[in-house]
Amino acid sequence: MRLTVTTLARVAVAAVTLVAWQAVPAPAGAGPGTAGHSGEPPRTPTAQGYAGAVSTVDPIATAVGVDVLRRGGNAVDAAVAAAATLGVTEPFSAGIGGGGFLVYYDARTKRVHTIDGRESAPASTRQDSFVDPATGAPYAFQEARVSGLSVGVPGTLLTWHEALRKWGSRPLSALLSPAADVAERGFTVDPTFRQQVSDNSAAFAQFDSTRALYLPGGQPPAVGSRQRNRDLADTYRQIARHGVDVFYRGPIGADLVAAVQRPPVADDATVPWQFPIRPGGMTRTDLARYDVRFPAPTRSDYRGYDVYGMSTPSSGGVAVGEALNILERFDLSTMTVTEALHHYLEASALAYADRNRYVGDDTSQRVLRELLDDGYAAERACRVDPNRAAPKPVLPGDPDGRYGGCATAPTGAEGYPGQSTTNLTVADRWGNVVEYTLTIEQTGGNAMVVPGRGFLLNNELTDFSFAQTPGAAPDPNLPAPGKRPRSSMSPTIVLDDGRPFLALGSPGGATIITTVLQILVNRIDLGMSLPEAMAAPRASQRNSAAPQAEPAFIAGYGAPLSGFGHPPFASTPELGAATAVELTGRHGFLASAEPVRRGGGAAAVVQPTY
Repeated sequence: MRLTVTTLARVAVAAVTLVAWQAVPAPAGAGPGTAGHSGEPPRTPTAQGYAGAVSTVDPIATAVGVDVLRRGGNAVDAAVAAAATLGVTEPFSAGIGGGGFLVYYDARTKRVHTIDGRESAPASTRQDSFVDPATGAPYAFQEARVSGLSVGVPGTLLTWHEALRKWGSRPLSALLSPAADVAERGFTVDPTFRQQVSDNSAAFAQFDSTRALYLPGGQPPAVGSRQRNRDLADTYRQIARHGVDVFYRGPIGADLVAAVQRPPVADDATVPWQFPIRPGGMTRTDLARYDVRFPAPTRSDYRGYDVYGMSTPSSGGVAVGEALNILERFDLSTMTVTEALHHYLEASALAYADRNRYVGDDTSQRVLRELLDDGYAAERACRVDPNRAAPKPVLPGDPDGRYGGCATAPTGAEGYPGQSTTNLTVADRWGNVVEYTLTIEQTGGNAMVVPGRGFLLNNELTDFSFAQTPGAAPDPNLPAPGKRPRSSMSPTIVLDDGRPFLALGSPGGATIITTVLQILVNRIDLGMSLPEAMAAPRASQRNSAAPQAEPAFIAGYGAPLSGFGHPPFASTPELGAATAVELTGRHGFLASAEPVRRGGGAAAVVQPTY
């Protein structure tokens, strides 16, 4: 089969304008793909038009962002307003109890900037913080997660503050107002929301504050019911009145720290929990000392495009860039689909081997430069056999600046990948672009709602490696005071001749890197439109003998790829939940969200093309 757009990837292109959402009661049964009533926006995965574009996983957040653009706000303003709304409607994936990474293209200066708002480890953190002193063995993941030990100092709110200070045109107080209104008035529970509560019901039941908010009557909220969060509405309004210091140095932060140090465990938890719920060591001083960073973005050339991503502590920009550099040594456009996918999977495994061995919060700039060096990519590409998959795991390379052979170094240890995140993409009429991935790590974070404040805490510190693997090379992702755990978040902006061409990102824990990489390959190499590239079935090879793939990918490509020696794919219902915006000719926009994954996303433009 030659490289053509397959029926698996076809998506009908639709245009939609979402008006500012007004939260009023919706009829029972309203869910994804439907409008709850005339004022509640539908989930529309694709929109084309002018004057600005927004794509998120949630129609209410998308509507809020578009309304900001329509009223003269810029991309940063709209991104912050949409992100704050996601903290209400997608509370198990993002919120002010977490962190994230923001990539921004400034149309005035024609430069790409980044903000590292990743959570940091408290000063009390030790290398053995996730090792049980009673046994000498690492804690089980759920024991570490549902505890105060897992909570990193949140960076989301300060990310919003600093992005607006540097590039915004509206005050934070105004941009928090729509989200506060949504939290106060409520929104319709859809099947995805209910399922996420159900999946976390045992953990949520351990805490009075979480149970009261998300398990009314001891059960997940019914589909079609109204979900309100008046505590979060009040929290947002306090921040709007008093500024971010009320969080980092004031009473909101004091309540956050109290929850970490003394988890709000229910005296009458009706669902047993198999682990002790341990306190954490975060202090108010840790909160007050937190600051965001502004690292230089990663940059790779790919087929004439400039691909910008996020540097450490994210591994996304480095891993996506290295994989693209490897793939550039092959002409995917002349291959069959199976041949191209084979190369994609092999390049992914090589990039993950290097990511696991070398990338952490304190990786030197020299090593990062070498990992993205074209000479190093050529050395790594020589390990891709066009006809046969290499046995997994493959060994990492040696980014020493002396390239030409195929030398390898010992492998490193893989940490515990995160599971959930959310992503949004915004572009405005002036050509500014925001790509923003934010998270509380696991779906449901550490399961603790801060009492009286309405937001969940992150479990981001479980993204550290729990312990050094005996006999292995030093792990760059071990815990330490003030250190930020390695992430796979990969917010990406692609420039064509210095101007934005495409912005995209995705949630999905350790699979984020492969999701973003596969969409780029689909769009740039395989000739798919953006909606087709987004909808195409996905696979994720993270240097594992058991790669993952969606059922449609296995049905379409599993057997042909086995002929190349790829092992059977482990089936997973879905990989990622991406959002993207492509800037088209004559100042147009093509916004794209998932048509099905995570219940379907929502894309919109300010002035649609009908």
